[in-house]
Amino acid sequence: MQAYAAGEFEASVTAWERLYDVQEAAGEPVQAARAAAMVALNLLCETGLLAPVRGWVVRTRRSLGEAETGPVHALLAIIETYERFLSGDPEAALEPARAAVELGKRFGVDPAHGLGRTALARLAIHGGDIDRGIAMLDELAVDLGAGIFDPLTTGNVYCELICAAQWLGRHDRAREWTEVMDRWRRGRAFGGPNGRCRIHRAELLRVTGPAAAAEEEALAACVELRPWMRREFGWPLVELGNIRLRRGDLVGAEEAFLEAHERAWSPQPGLALVRLAQGRADVAEEMVRGEIEHPMEVPWKERPPFGDLRLVPLLAARSEIAEVRGDRSAAQAAAEGLAAIQARYPSLALRAEAALARARAALAAGMPDLAVEPAQTAVACWAELGAPYDVATARVVLGRARRESGADDLARMDWKSAATGFREFGAEHRAVAVDALLEPPTESPSVSVGPTAAFLVRSGDRWEIGCRDRRAWIPDLKGVRLLATLLAAPGQEFHVVDLVGAGIVEAGLPVLDDEARAAYRRRLADVEDDLAEAERDNDEARRVLAERDRDYLMAELSSAVGLGGRSRTSSGTVERARTSVTRSLRYALARISEQLPELGGHLDAAVRTGTGCSYRPDPVSPLDWRVRS
Repeated sequence: MQAYAAGEFEASVTAWERLYDVQEAAGEPVQAARAAAMVALNLLCETGLLAPVRGWVVRTRRSLGEAETGPVHALLAIIETYERFLSGDPEAALEPARAAVELGKRFGVDPAHGLGRTALARLAIHGGDIDRGIAMLDELAVDLGAGIFDPLTTGNVYCELICAAQWLGRHDRAREWTEVMDRWRRGRAFGGPNGRCRIHRAELLRVTGPAAAAEEEALAACVELRPWMRREFGWPLVELGNIRLRRGDLVGAEEAFLEAHERAWSPQPGLALVRLAQGRADVAEEMVRGEIEHPMEVPWKERPPFGDLRLVPLLAARSEIAEVRGDRSAAQAAAEGLAAIQARYPSLALRAEAALARARAALAAGMPDLAVEPAQTAVACWAELGAPYDVATARVVLGRARRESGADDLARMDWKSAATGFREFGAEHRAVAVDALLEPPTESPSVSVGPTAAFLVRSGDRWEIGCRDRRAWIPDLKGVRLLATLLAAPGQEFHVVDLVGAGIVEAGLPVLDDEARAAYRRRLADVEDDLAEAERDNDEARRVLAERDRDYLMAELSSAVGLGGRSRTSSGTVERARTSVTRSLRYALARISEQLPELGGHLDAAVRTGTGCSYRPDPVSPLDWRVRS
């Protein structure tokens, strides 16, 4: 438990495995069964790999034999509960959940008691008894605050409370419980709860802003959850992608989404919305429609592994895509789907999503008058939840409905408010897009330049760039910050690792060490055993899940070795840094070229990228740069 408390997950599991071997050899079957059950419970809570979990359950039962009912049976009950829950079989999870609560309370087994109650609440919600499920979660929150559970149980239950609230659209409760968990975790959190709490904070900041703080939390969560075989590592990566998407960092968002996909975590609908922002609306529709029809099954207890709630973000994204494409049929289908889910799981957030989808469907159908009222509803709901980015998004739709209805002055009022909201949140690119709907700004230039002078000046969360009589505003992208560093020291070469060390870009993620690779291979052997048993029993559902676990582990192992099977060295980190710096710079230069083609062409030729980066202009036509950050 000391290793687990220190965040050394695999060391903790290895210790339990060794204890199991020792106690089996010593003829202590009940103690050996407890050790095996703790391996299974830790793998369940920390990896989501169900095949190894089932393998250790078999060992537990074999060691336990006909022993009298006791604490180990409570552990088995909660493991079976979540194994069935995550396998998409909620009906079969009900009885073991009840047994876990009863046995956990009787024998003082906190994980069984606390997680069993959590499971019963989530099963009640899934069954449509929302009020009872929420009341059960509220009662659990009181008990957590009273400190009646051990740290392992407390951290996992807090996390589930927050996830359940967020997926129901109860952001007020999610915010309250996140603040409580954040206070609790400092100095007491075991294992992964630190990282998971950071994800929750990032998720809430993605709603409330500021966006920069949200990205900081998401990056920190990635660092804390990356070690060892946490399949849930895709969770903070997707959240990081969602935040970067809102900030207008399409390159960074795409990187995060694709890395999540590599770790068997669905990147949708975020990746589809990246494609939409790139002008590839048809590809975006294809992606999101495919995910709705065949959602990726991610066995993780902090996310609904089944049911309609997992479709909410997909349907909301499809509505947005359909508005851009003018696809009346898709817009209507998305609106109807969200309305049905909102009727079953009522909340302000789901009401806002359903209302905005109705407004977009009305616009796609050429009936702007019918779009005004639902768009107003969305604005009001998001405002009540303190969600400035979403309020601004809804105001953009409302403004369009009003302009197309002939109320141009009202449309301009909504768009001005939207631009303000986007800027306050940290989404400058969205604010600039809304500005384009209004008259061009008339304010005087902020920097006076001569005929051969150029400037790059930061103002809050955006930059003003210009040369001679041309100027433009661009968002505060990582690539622009890199560019400012290079322009401030023309001719000087910066190594990409130094740029990473300066905090301008992230270095990427560490490769696996020897202990981690050995752990992955042991889990892979467990998976192969489970797969063979599933095939022998003709258990198709179990076979599919085992194959998914195997694919995940194989991908992780493959990413950790280089040519000839040798482990990757630090040069991999340099390559990641080089790739990240180059892509960030080139994306920023492309954004500049869109608005200032001549200046963009100059920078494209003068900025050198690679392991060393520099700004080396043609001496025949130099520019005198003034840089302020």
